[in-house]
Amino acid sequence: MISIYLTDCGRLLEQDQICPGAWIHMSAPNEKEIGRVCAQLHVDPDLVRASLDEEERSRIEQEDGTTLILVDTPVVDNDGHATYYSTIPFGIILTGENIITVCLKDAALPRAVTGGQVKNCSTKKQKRMALQFLYRNSTLFLTLLRQIDKASNQVENELHKSMQNKELIQMLGLEKSLVYFSTSLKGNEIVLEKLLRMNFVRDYPEDTDLLEDVIIENKQAIEMSNIYRDILSGTMDAFASVISNNLNIVMKLLAAVTIILTVPTIVFGLWGTNVPVPFEHSPFGFVIVLGLGLLATLAAVLLAKGRKWL
Repeated sequence: MISIYLTDCGRLLEQDQICPGAWIHMSAPNEKEIGRVCAQLHVDPDLVRASLDEEERSRIEQEDGTTLILVDTPVVDNDGHATYYSTIPFGIILTGENIITVCLKDAALPRAVTGGQVKNCSTKKQKRMALQFLYRNSTLFLTLLRQIDKASNQVENELHKSMQNKELIQMLGLEKSLVYFSTSLKGNEIVLEKLLRMNFVRDYPEDTDLLEDVIIENKQAIEMSNIYRDILSGTMDAFASVISNNLNIVMKLLAAVTIILTVPTIVFGLWGTNVPVPFEHSPFGFVIVLGLGLLATLAAVLLAKGRKWL
């Protein structure tokens, strides 16, 4: 799908045709749409296809006056049972007069711009708009990291009440999401540092300040991701130890109960043999044997409690 936007009097308006100074957003485009945009703006189609590859790494590429800034952006998926956090490539292509963004699926980053969450956004200032995309991308990471932290706290509270496989799998999924975020943020950091060394924003002090703010936000997201990952990893290890300890307690209890129940079985088994036994002619023989079994069981219980088996 192709969406075309142009700022007019400070407002972002959707257009029907590509024009100079417009922002073209391509979300999961097909080959026909890629060919149309690339032919009209004289862009190498491989730059667009690179942004549609899930395994593509973050990087900067310049070719014939066209600049590709490829970073990872966070996405949230929900299958109705659980929420999953991951990252996908987000391409920003700068031409002489236009800015093109390419994404494999619908992401929160372009929606933030079209929804008016990015202030003073102008499609005619391609470099500044690219920096605004990068700044908003870093803040999105921070926002989702806080959501992951809240989700982990909620799952942890549920684990305190009842340790089930469902909660453990959710914790594992959150830890996996933090690994994705941490890896993507480190890749984005390399791109941002390279932008700072290039002539990308050297002519405009405001853009330089904005890029430095982007780098600071990205570093903060990296630190937050590492902290949350360490906390979650420690929590997972602690609960694994608790679960193992609970299993040992249950097994110890079952073993003690088995030993206790074996004692009366031995007593009753002795008087069940086909040989002469004491009290076989006594009218109170059954009561006496039952009493002996109960006394032996009581002695076994006291012994188990004395040794803290129960």
